[in-house]
Amino acid sequence: MALSGGAADRGSHSMDKSITLPPDEIFRNLENAKRFAIDIGGSLTKLAYYSTVQHKVAKVRSFDHSAKETDGDPLYEISVQEEITARLHFIKFENAYIETCLDFIKDHLVNTETKVIKATGGGAYKFKDLVEKKLKLKVDKEDEMTCLIKGCNFVLKNIPHEAFVYAKHADSEFRFQNTHPDIFPYLLINIGSGVSIVKVEAEDKFERIGGSSIGGGTFWGLGALLTKTKRFDELLQLASKGQHTNVDMLVKDIYGGAYGSLGLTGDLIASSFGKSATTDKEFSKEDMAKSLLHMISNDIGQLACLYAKLHNLTRVYFGGFFIRGHPVTMHTITYSINFFTKGEVQALFLRHEGYLGAIGAFLKGAEEDNPNQYSWEENYAGSSGLMSASPELNPVQRARSGTFDMLEMDRLDRQLVNLPLLQDPTSYIPDTVDLTEDALAREYWLYCFEEALDGVVKRAIASQKDQPEAVERAEKFRQKYRHKVQTLRHQPFAYGSLTVRSLLDTREHCLNEFNFPDPYSKIKQKENDMALKYYLKVVTSVEELSWEQRQFTLVKGLLAGNVFDWGAKAVSDVLESDPEFGFEQAKQQLQERPWLVDAYNQWIERLKGPPHKCALFFVDNSGIDIILGVFPFIRELLVRGTEVVLASNSGPALNDVTNSELQILTEKIAAMDPVIHAALKEDRLALVQNGSSSPCLDLSRLDKVLATVVRERGTDLVIIEGMGRAIHTNYYAMLSCESLKLAVIKNSWLAERLGGKIFSVVFKYEVPSKAQGQH
Repeated sequence: MALSGGAADRGSHSMDKSITLPPDEIFRNLENAKRFAIDIGGSLTKLAYYSTVQHKVAKVRSFDHSAKETDGDPLYEISVQEEITARLHFIKFENAYIETCLDFIKDHLVNTETKVIKATGGGAYKFKDLVEKKLKLKVDKEDEMTCLIKGCNFVLKNIPHEAFVYAKHADSEFRFQNTHPDIFPYLLINIGSGVSIVKVEAEDKFERIGGSSIGGGTFWGLGALLTKTKRFDELLQLASKGQHTNVDMLVKDIYGGAYGSLGLTGDLIASSFGKSATTDKEFSKEDMAKSLLHMISNDIGQLACLYAKLHNLTRVYFGGFFIRGHPVTMHTITYSINFFTKGEVQALFLRHEGYLGAIGAFLKGAEEDNPNQYSWEENYAGSSGLMSASPELNPVQRARSGTFDMLEMDRLDRQLVNLPLLQDPTSYIPDTVDLTEDALAREYWLYCFEEALDGVVKRAIASQKDQPEAVERAEKFRQKYRHKVQTLRHQPFAYGSLTVRSLLDTREHCLNEFNFPDPYSKIKQKENDMALKYYLKVVTSVEELSWEQRQFTLVKGLLAGNVFDWGAKAVSDVLESDPEFGFEQAKQQLQERPWLVDAYNQWIERLKGPPHKCALFFVDNSGIDIILGVFPFIRELLVRGTEVVLASNSGPALNDVTNSELQILTEKIAAMDPVIHAALKEDRLALVQNGSSSPCLDLSRLDKVLATVVRERGTDLVIIEGMGRAIHTNYYAMLSCESLKLAVIKNSWLAERLGGKIFSVVFKYEVPSKAQGQH
């Protein structure tokens, strides 16, 4: 196999690196690949393909109870079915490996209908014959700029923490930006050999408004002349060690200090390379490389600012071969943008910057599949994540990841949109604590998830007792998830901001990867069965109370239901030892009032007023929580004249009730309770899925159908319950209508951090101020 110059220089050992990552792990699901695109740059090849993935899903359906019911019958049956979903794979590798990779693809392309491979990038010409010969496919070239913009739009829309600001000296070098509901307009500064400046106004509307011939090629070319170093990355290494002030002339070199009347500080560069004309000495390669990097970055930064000002744009993304996540480059560009715009414009970089062309070329080929009609999500189990920009962190990991890098995205069945009731979608941040920046919290939660791993493995195996190979799959899950947690300990920013939510989601992705779609399905079934037996008893006893007592008992019931959570160690220990741990005992565990956060009196005052028009309730756990906690509570709302929308998870996560389970439970309750029966029949009670399969809740990524229902029904109250949905996420979320956020804190560390003890109660009732309500 022919090695390109770069790999040959390093000797044959560089090829061994690829052996640490077997190609079948990298090109996953290749036998089901449907369509390809390739972006070949000067030194890296990016390959994109779309495949169908078969995986198991747990389905529930009602038994046919027309035959005589027996008491021992479970409520519904659980079956595991095969489902086929779509996945996008993106792989990045050095051009040195292109032949090996093409060979591997050729050997594994069994049933692809594809006759054409879309290609972009400079190398698409150079390697065209090789690709056609190896894969027996026709190479169809696509315009590079169109592909780049398409790719950029796609990642900005579908990957929540795609864009980041680089802060060299901060605790966390990467500061991730929220996904903006509207990504347009923006400026893309693409720095390849030269610089292209593109204004992007809509999905297919963009124009190149400027550029410069002084770009990455200039740095490389002049750098090679000055330092006799022919390799780009080596030049950057030199630059990172250099002192530019030895070569550059500063303001103070000319004026002996700052130039006050012009507002110039003394250490500002007055003239790049200015000292080399007047000083009779040899300059070091490092200093010259650093000076050159500053010169070019400052030039590009100033151009970017002028174009941003001219076109009135504040979002400026930088990409291209020149950036590639190099800290020195990102730092110099950030500095220059801050300097020239006095902080009004932020320099934004992209986590998957290297893939934009490949993604765009892929989308060009996939237009008949309308990929834009769906939402996609990053699959943490199959993606490598962002490496630290500091090479001294974990050099082994870095060398290995330099060879191959992967991104995988799963297609969701639905389009995800903002909750229309968010006060300001542009500033909404779902997560309460950013573990990327909070080292103490990070250490605690990583430890917590590692501690819980044995339990999760045990639960996974128990959920598939009848499958002998489940033990082996569970072991693979353990290894994969442990490896992810270890990676996140070294580079917490690997997948964007690290949060309790992303740790939970990564775990769900890894469980799915090894075909454990719903480890809690049997436990949920059992708990639902048990709780239903007590439903009428709870409702009857509540009805006998006075109005004031009734309201308090309903709220306490809601909170007590929330104690039943297998996700919390303190509770699962009790549940394991005492399955009869009942609803009444749970009420006794609750903190006495005043609660840790206690807005109960304001809530009661509000209930004395007119009924709400429609309440949207984000429900949490199966069993006692939903049946004995939520239903009696919403029953009271329905009796008051408030419509109710119950939003539950689309897919399983821990013991959260899923939409399909909730449908069956609601039918069962309606058969016993005329109030629920009438509400269902008259469509005053609606069940809608929320579009998520997470124990937490991101109100900026909800099922479009739910958003429509919320709008049409004039929802004026949102209720969010549970630790995952109301404390780990949305604790600070600002809504444009009234909201209740309630949870029992079942983690002593978190309780202490919030100033309470385990089983402390959070009951937060929030009313938006009038001024905000008038937007």
